[in-house]
Amino acid sequence: MSKFLTGIEKIGNKLPDPFFIFVYLAAFVMVLTFIVNMFDVTVEHPGTGETLPIKSLISGEGLQFILGEMLANFTGFAPLGLVLAMMLGVGLADKVGLLETAIKKSILSTPKSLVTYAVFFVGILGNIASDAAFVLVPPLAAMVFYTVGRHPLAGLAAGFAGVGAGFSANILIAGTDALLAGITTEAAKAIDSSFVVTPVDNWYFMSVSTVFLTLIGGFITEKIIEPRLGKYEGDLKKNFEPVSAIEVRGLRNSIIAGSIYVGLLLLIIFWPNSPLRNEDGGMIPSPFLDGIIPIVLLFFIVMGTAYGVTVKKITKLADIPKFMGESMKDMAGYIVLIFAASQFIAYFNWSNLGTWIAVNGAEFLASINLTGLPVIIGFILFVSVLNLLIFSGSAQWALLAPIFIPLFMLLDYNPAFIQAAYRIADSTTNIITPLNPYILVVLAFMREYDKKAGLGTLISMMIPYSIIFLVFWVVLLFIFGLLGIPLGPGIEMYL
Repeated sequence: MSKFLTGIEKIGNKLPDPFFIFVYLAAFVMVLTFIVNMFDVTVEHPGTGETLPIKSLISGEGLQFILGEMLANFTGFAPLGLVLAMMLGVGLADKVGLLETAIKKSILSTPKSLVTYAVFFVGILGNIASDAAFVLVPPLAAMVFYTVGRHPLAGLAAGFAGVGAGFSANILIAGTDALLAGITTEAAKAIDSSFVVTPVDNWYFMSVSTVFLTLIGGFITEKIIEPRLGKYEGDLKKNFEPVSAIEVRGLRNSIIAGSIYVGLLLLIIFWPNSPLRNEDGGMIPSPFLDGIIPIVLLFFIVMGTAYGVTVKKITKLADIPKFMGESMKDMAGYIVLIFAASQFIAYFNWSNLGTWIAVNGAEFLASINLTGLPVIIGFILFVSVLNLLIFSGSAQWALLAPIFIPLFMLLDYNPAFIQAAYRIADSTTNIITPLNPYILVVLAFMREYDKKAGLGTLISMMIPYSIIFLVFWVVLLFIFGLLGIPLGPGIEMYL
């Protein structure tokens, strides 16, 4: 395994800079769409029934899209605003020293044997904050590992794997549950107009999965990833001194400020007819979840400011934007990478290539008439590969559910079971697909500890998590199915 991963790392690091990788991929898509378009290839969208042509980027229409939408592709790329906004708050907390102090006071007191598992558990639960977890958890995990004398890249890998490969798992009901359940319900109505899949239909399975993946992820980190990395000998300009009295006061004051902020937030949430709850008074979906990024951003600004004022790093209001600006300097490389990545993803989506690949792949899988466990395995493997091309889990499910849910319902499979299988496949390859824009974020954090680290370094660390998670998570699903253990309240499925 070590030789295999080393080989992947060497090959991966010989690839061009990630910026040019996306430039070359964009050029490849342009040529591919031109060739496919010559044969008048079309695809029927399974959800809308609309016939979509494979549009050529090397055409008048394509040129208009490339030039006319270039800025919109960049500025409208959702992860860009999310990452930069989060880094304003997190960066402020980091630059004034709050994160370092918090780590030294809390994590360092945790037994070293539990640090890895704590990182994974927090990472998996992080999907309650949606994509914000990709920005928060990996760099904090790297700092934790560095602080306790372990290789920071192992911590970063564990944090990224927990957030990405464990994205669908949680012990809480998250927005992902509601979003996927809604799509599944609509697809199921093609067979049974009264069938409903609720957000809690996978709750038991995903709760068990959270603990299950935490244990497996910790094992992979400590037995495969960390031994391979060896002892960290990087030149990192971070010398962690013992926590001083003024830092303790700063941490205390930041916690008080953060608690007041959370208290006010809860007051608004539970206020009668709260504007942060939905029309039915619920939280999924709700304006609160829609605004989770600004809410978390303000949380870090409040705590960072309270800490900075206490330790005298913030002595005037102008210091706050100054520290925020310093954190933005660290994101310059990411912004450049996103410009190229956003263009490639936009080209791929505009051409309808992703839809064509998804629909034809699904039809092929249906045509080979597999039954029982093999068809579930085939479905999971198909989605795992497709996820390398379509990163958005909801967009991919919106394409696949209208095809596969009716198909599996006719084979007597519960739609909630198929949805759970989809969530496994969609999550486990999140951390190795080049279309995951947060790979670039993690790569930028990685280079803070290892200037020579490249895309190959990152992918080689992530592959063990992706493969092992996929295998064991599928086994867990089959255990539920073979024993008839409910996936959620009242949702039983026997294989």
